[in-house]
Amino acid sequence: MATPPNSGPPATAAIAGLAAHGIWRLLAVASPHLAALVVMFATEVDFPSRLGFLLAWGILNFFWIAVLRRPALSGALSLTLVVVLILLSRLKHDIVQMTANFVDLMVIDRDSAAFLFTIFPNLRWSVIAAALVILPLMYALWWLDPFRIPRLPALAGKLACLASLVGYSITWPDEAWRGYYDDGYLSKFARSGVTAVSDFVNYGFMESDAVAAERLKVPLVDSCRPKGLRPNIIMIHDESSFDIRQADGVKVPAGYGSHFKSFDGRTRKFLAESNGGPSWFTEYNVLAGLSSRSFGRFSYFVTRIASGRVERGLPLALRRCGYETVSLYPAFGAFMSARSFQLTTGIQHFYDAHDLGARDVEPDSFFYDKALGLMSQHARNTPLFIFVYLAANHFPWETRFRPDLTPAWRNTGNEPVVDEYLRRQTMSAADYAAFIAGLKKKVPSEPFLIVRYGDHQPEFSPHLIDPALDEAGIGRNLESYDPRYFATYYAIDAINFEPVKSPAVMDTIDGPYLPLVIQEAAGIPLDPSFEEQKQIMLRCKGLFYACRDGAEARRFNRLLIDAGLIQGL
Repeated sequence: MATPPNSGPPATAAIAGLAAHGIWRLLAVASPHLAALVVMFATEVDFPSRLGFLLAWGILNFFWIAVLRRPALSGALSLTLVVVLILLSRLKHDIVQMTANFVDLMVIDRDSAAFLFTIFPNLRWSVIAAALVILPLMYALWWLDPFRIPRLPALAGKLACLASLVGYSITWPDEAWRGYYDDGYLSKFARSGVTAVSDFVNYGFMESDAVAAERLKVPLVDSCRPKGLRPNIIMIHDESSFDIRQADGVKVPAGYGSHFKSFDGRTRKFLAESNGGPSWFTEYNVLAGLSSRSFGRFSYFVTRIASGRVERGLPLALRRCGYETVSLYPAFGAFMSARSFQLTTGIQHFYDAHDLGARDVEPDSFFYDKALGLMSQHARNTPLFIFVYLAANHFPWETRFRPDLTPAWRNTGNEPVVDEYLRRQTMSAADYAAFIAGLKKKVPSEPFLIVRYGDHQPEFSPHLIDPALDEAGIGRNLESYDPRYFATYYAIDAINFEPVKSPAVMDTIDGPYLPLVIQEAAGIPLDPSFEEQKQIMLRCKGLFYACRDGAEARRFNRLLIDAGLIQGL
């Protein structure tokens, strides 16, 4: 029998089909996947993270195929999203030492976008240029792609990858401390999505008891009647500052340590809730008087979540007693929703870096001079609360910051980053002493209560404290809140005022108690919420979230929710 002219072995027919489509069209389909493999091996360091990458890659591809039916375009879109995620994750790690996770997407807001476009003014044009290049390429892939995949199999593939990722993430959850590693961008993002959504469904953004037997009375606006003198209150955020002598073998300059002492000569510890970078954890502590740890996996976004929701804090309590409240902030107000959050807690006048005319990072003296200017112009019949947020001792310490300000400085023989850190602490101490002298000179008759605190230890401190531990060991200690990694200092000073003695002014306190300490030392009557928190402080001996495994914090959060001071959480 004669063979039909167009028939042949199956292999020959397949080859003919490939030739008909064109090898270059097949490359258009395969190239995104080959590029993704290169990205995977470059950014994912072990088998578990690579498995997470592959499952996330499958979810993305099958999603776009279910929508578009074209595998080439779907692969290109998936690759574009992965590359953008990696770039943003690396940017975030450069700024705050943590990679991006799914919660970034859950709580994205206008402030975050505004902050990015502010610190990178050319970003808008970069986005537009990228769009002008990518959109024609996407159209070309749409036209070149010879395949059309049915939507039902694509949807089934997506669900299979999603189910596998969920099962994998629940069975072998990613350790939170791995977020400090500058790798595994897609796998960590994908796995965090499973745990974040699970936590949100089960607990919401913030932990609190379901019910509380007690009730707090909401204070009246004019119900505060202080006895005696109301001092002006200055709260100073001493960036990344702690007594480095907590680590063995560090050489310090002569006189080091006096900066950490209070007016009475005592040295007191402040237990922060972060290490290395996220100052806004402590910002939440000292303004709201609450724990960022109550937000669990969402704590990294605490100020963004609390903005417009947590209407309780030190500035509001002081306003009730007739204070005018001011904040001097060294970054743009959109950063982590700082402006919105601080206004929510009762700050009336918020001045960010733009308002203050700051150029990049400024020395502490810049912000102290601004505070002095405000104090000298302020009406004497209204006490003032000023939150001075310093930034000169912020990382990186690999480069000299304003060496012209310390011409006589000599290194003490430590690692370069440690010596630079000590040099900046010396600058901070000198600027603070000059600030105190300026207050006494410009407003000589005004009473002041001044409270300083270290917002967290520098990112290199765990390696100084535990030099024998590797990254994993340090990560586990950070995750378990080893107090050695979180202890900084707080100090109380006064001018023309005698701080009030109180059992709340303890030698060691958790960060959320600082607003209570300030009110007690200033002689300010406590509203019902702070009175309740004082009782927690006394029976827990200065611990807050760690007391009774979080039970006290959960009960207190419920009391604030029932009183209407926390809403929508």
